[in-house]
Amino acid sequence: VYSQILKQLYPDVPVIAGGIEASLRRVSHYDYWQDRLRPSILVDAPVDMIVYGMGEIPVTQIADRLAAGESLSSLTDIPQTALLLPADVTPAPDNDNIILASFETCLRDKRSQATNFKHVEQQSNRMHGATIWQPHGNKTVKINPMLPPMSTKEIDASFDLPYTRLPHPRYRNKTIPAWEMIKHSVNLHRGCFGGCAFCTISAHQGKFIASRSKESILREVKQVTRMADFKGYISDLGGPSANMYRMGGRDLSVCEKCMRPSCLHPKPCPNLNNDHAPLLDIYKAVDSLPEVKKSFIGSGVRYDLSMHESGNEQIDRTNRRYNEELITRHVSGRLKVAPEHTIDHVLDIMRKPSFKQFYEFKKIFDRINRTQGLKQQLIPYFISSHPGCHEIDMAELAAETRDLNMHLEQVQDFTPTPMTVATEIYYTGYHPYTGEKVYCATRPEEKQSQRRFFFWYDPAYRADITRALQRLHRPDIIRKLFPAYRDPRQNDRNKSKKRR
Repeated sequence: VYSQILKQLYPDVPVIAGGIEASLRRVSHYDYWQDRLRPSILVDAPVDMIVYGMGEIPVTQIADRLAAGESLSSLTDIPQTALLLPADVTPAPDNDNIILASFETCLRDKRSQATNFKHVEQQSNRMHGATIWQPHGNKTVKINPMLPPMSTKEIDASFDLPYTRLPHPRYRNKTIPAWEMIKHSVNLHRGCFGGCAFCTISAHQGKFIASRSKESILREVKQVTRMADFKGYISDLGGPSANMYRMGGRDLSVCEKCMRPSCLHPKPCPNLNNDHAPLLDIYKAVDSLPEVKKSFIGSGVRYDLSMHESGNEQIDRTNRRYNEELITRHVSGRLKVAPEHTIDHVLDIMRKPSFKQFYEFKKIFDRINRTQGLKQQLIPYFISSHPGCHEIDMAELAAETRDLNMHLEQVQDFTPTPMTVATEIYYTGYHPYTGEKVYCATRPEEKQSQRRFFFWYDPAYRADITRALQRLHRPDIIRKLFPAYRDPRQNDRNKSKKRR
């Protein structure tokens, strides 16, 4: 809609789309709200080009070349851009060019859509990816490779620009909940190598971490301390995942060949440097500023990263200290972590570690709270109706979290978003990497039957949960959730025995 208006107002001016919505719709994709497969947004919107991912470098390259007199139609080689071109320019497939199944083929064959996604995710997570082409009728979408991660100098130059740190003037005198949450926060890095199946961060920012310098971070913290409503508390020193600052491969030549979507799943990469020392140094430097009373970590923490034994005693000792300092000094009453589920086969599809690691981290958390005289909460995030999750899996989750005395609040029902492996499974019914069929709760009643297990402690859900567990032949879980429960059918059987 926006690009149509712009084209009507300024027909001769190039229109370039960017941001996460355009970025994640650069190839054929499933749209949950319309419940259909849609073509690349380049087909639907009258834009001349898409800049996908984090766009500082591509957008300045475009501006420089246009300013030098080049036509927009000649800018077909800029990294991290996508364009709609005539179909006859599509090359033969080779190591540098991957030709996806056409949009029309994907409409007919869901397996082709799933296979397409595997290629797109792998190339998006490569340091030096191939060019991707996808035919759409008599046109073809060309997606130039993603740029390598920005250097510290480059990312500092972006973050050090003179931002106002204020909402748009049209929101003056209005409360913006999201703004209230993040206005005293500082972002330390970009990218995430977790590769979670339901998350779009790596598709947009890449899996390689681009970290700011300590000096740039401290400059922004000082800027925050000068805000009129600052009371001495930094709400978050974080990032897409809170504790990936300055992390990556020890041997970058290995990373340059890697096509793994996750550095942590199915187990941490042996080449991964998970040293938390640089992050501890940032925390210490920020807390040393006289204007800062305390800094908190509001972003989600990957405990599987901080608890992973690297084999290097110094790093492992530092990482144990990180967990201690995080819990002792940087929790604002509640620490967010994201186990997402408790059942191993669901976690495997999610690309998350076993729930056993949550138990191990909780022991550390509880011990430190006990020895330090703290009364903090560990807040876990969970997802229902994720691909691979059955109703009985949610019942098991409910029983396990009840044993932990957790009344869950931070929960969500899986909502498909473009360009995630979980969404491709949801739409196609097949896992893109194995080709195997995977069960998905897609109907509203299926999704509701899973979601209600989060709230076993709410009397409003008790009858429905009890009936569901009776249908699933799991009276053992009923007794776990509701110890006072007595099966009325058992009472009838007992009366029958007495009469006999």
